[in-house]
Amino acid sequence: MVQVRSIFLSDIHLGTRACQANRLLGFMKEYSAEYVYLLGDIVDLWAMNRGAVFWTPAQNTVVQKLLRRARHGDKIFFIPGNHDEAVREYAGTSFGDVVVVNEMVHTAADGRRYLLLHGDEFDQVTRYHRWVAILGDKSYDMLVRLNVYLSWLRRTLRRPGYWSLAGYAKRKIKTAVSFIFKFEDSVMHHVRERKLDGAICGHIHWPAMKDMDGLTYMNCGDWVDSCTAIIEHLDGRMELVVWNMHHEPVVQP
Repeated sequence: MVQVRSIFLSDIHLGTRACQANRLLGFMKEYSAEYVYLLGDIVDLWAMNRGAVFWTPAQNTVVQKLLRRARHGDKIFFIPGNHDEAVREYAGTSFGDVVVVNEMVHTAADGRRYLLLHGDEFDQVTRYHRWVAILGDKSYDMLVRLNVYLSWLRRTLRRPGYWSLAGYAKRKIKTAVSFIFKFEDSVMHHVRERKLDGAICGHIHWPAMKDMDGLTYMNCGDWVDSCTAIIEHLDGRMELVVWNMHHEPVVQP
C-alpha cells in the first residue's frame, strides 16, 4: 500500500445503485493513511427514505473496512452532507471510533490550513428549494439506472473504459456549469473570511483542484460518476486521484 498522510472522500452514496463500491475498494487497497476524512453523502438516507435502497456486499465491505481502519488507529472523521444530514444531530460523538463533526480545519504537513466541509450550505437550491433538489435527485437516479444498461452494451461491444450518462449530461448543461462556478466562489469567499489557505469539499460531484486568487479550492468529486478522491502526501502536497484511469468498473445490474 502507498502510505499517504490523509485521504479525503465524499459522495459515496452507499445504499444506491449508483455507488461504485467495487472501485472504492480498489482505491482503499492502494492507499494507507493516518487521517481519513469522509466529507458527506457517505450513506444516502434520501434514497432509503423513499424506499430505493440498493445495498450490495461490496458496499457492506466498504463500511467494514472503514471501521476496521478506525479500530487499528486511523483517525477517521465524518462530516455529514445533505443526503445523510440526520447524522448532524450526533456531531461531537463517535460511531465505532469514527468521529462525527459538522466541519473542521485540517492542518497539512506543510502548515497550510484547509476548511473541510460537505458544501451543501453554499448550494442555494438545497438550502431554499428542497423540492427541486429532491426532483433532481430522482432524475439523476433515473440516468444512473439507464447507465447500467449502457455499460452492459459497451462491454458487449468491447468498448473500453467507463462512461457515465449522468456525468455526460451534467457536463453538457450550461446552467449546471454556471451553478458550479457560483458554488466554488461562495465556498472560497467563506474561506477568505476565515483567513484559511483553502477548502476541501464535495457535494456537487465535480472533482477539482485549482488556485483561486491565491487560495486552493479542492473538491473530492464522488464515487458515482468520477470515482475520485483527494490525497495528502507525507510532505503536505495534495493530489486529485482519478480512479477511473486505473480500473475497469464492475457494473451491478
